[in-house]
Amino acid sequence: MEGKKDLRSSIRSEIEALPAQYISDSNEGIFRSVTAHGIFKDARAIMIYHSVGREPATLEIAKHALSGGKTVTFPRCLAGGIMHACAVRSLDELRPAVLGIPAPSEEAEVIAPSKLDLIIVPALTYDTDGYRLGYGGGYYDRYLPRTAAFTIGLARERLIKERLPREPHDIAVRCVMTEKGALPVASRT
Repeated sequence: MEGKKDLRSSIRSEIEALPAQYISDSNEGIFRSVTAHGIFKDARAIMIYHSVGREPATLEIAKHALSGGKTVTFPRCLAGGIMHACAVRSLDELRPAVLGIPAPSEEAEVIAPSKLDLIIVPALTYDTDGYRLGYGGGYYDRYLPRTAAFTIGLARERLIKERLPREPHDIAVRCVMTEKGALPVASRT
């Protein structure tokens, strides 16, 4: 099995090779899949990441949640791998932060991990067991054990892998959502 660093490079190349029309179509499908899911509909407080580049688009999902009266939080990353879920009332409150990724301000209300119902977890891709290949920062690896929130991973169908490398601290998401809907995830850890 390739090392994670080499695998990240390989997946990034696959992502860059995807046709623009597929990116657009899969973004629309992922939006429909997520917003139609019962867990999303029932969630009162969610954490969602700000997508960048060719990641599955999240901002329309966040807007939909805000318009539905949900508490919407985005991660604010701090030194030492610490991450907080910070509430926003509008996407206009997000400003470039760590690695230039928009995040809430330092004044934004921190929502305790125990208060979140749903977390949409970023990754380069997922496998059929719900394990992810993240970006290597470890923020979510440290955050997820602190919450009982339902976790959803967003992935493009063409990038799903049979099995990704795993380490003892890795936690599978409860559901992987693609443009075709929710994938059955074998592992429920």
